[in-house]
Amino acid sequence: MGPLLRTVELFYDVLSPYSWLGFEVLCRYQNIWNINLQLRPSLIGGIMKDSGNKPPGLLPRKGQYMANDIKLLRHHFQIPIQFPKDFFSVIIEKGSLSAMRFLTAVSLEHPEMLEKVSRELWMRVWSRAAEKAGMSAEQAQGLLEKISTPKVKNQLKETTEAACRYGAFGLPITVAHVDGQTHMIFGSDRMELLAFLLGEKWMGPVPPAVNARL
Repeated sequence: MGPLLRTVELFYDVLSPYSWLGFEVLCRYQNIWNINLQLRPSLIGGIMKDSGNKPPGLLPRKGQYMANDIKLLRHHFQIPIQFPKDFFSVIIEKGSLSAMRFLTAVSLEHPEMLEKVSRELWMRVWSRAAEKAGMSAEQAQGLLEKISTPKVKNQLKETTEAACRYGAFGLPITVAHVDGQTHMIFGSDRMELLAFLLGEKWMGPVPPAVNARL
């Protein structure tokens, strides 16, 4: 009998580009490391409010840095991430409440599809996300009808509150449960530290087994 799987939770919001980076890295490593990856859709707006933090886009220097940073990370992580031209209206004004309620409904009703649907939302094809992930039109419509139900609203609220209890002040956060201890890691650039905590080997954001398929 091999060693027990270590639980690793990823709290994320599709409005967070760094969440996408962390998401893809952990998805790539989930079958390489001895981990049980749990995807936890959360609401970044609620975490920002609870912690008193502000989105980078509201601070010009942070916003400019992030735009340049994403250009480099696109190549380093081999993820087709782009800074949206309508950043302010998409990120600041529109928000992600409906999207994250949709993913919460997916996690409750079709958890096996959560990874694919989340990825398609990051690809910025919200209206076609469920279809491209292999979900039928009927399934997608059923989930859309559930996003305003108390069950979905409460689940998203509880997950966001769980992230806040872990100490989140933004997203993504990765929570590793190792040897009876809980470690909260912020951001997508601490995966080498996560590997250290797990006693696993870090092979970069695109491990060889994945790189061969890209």
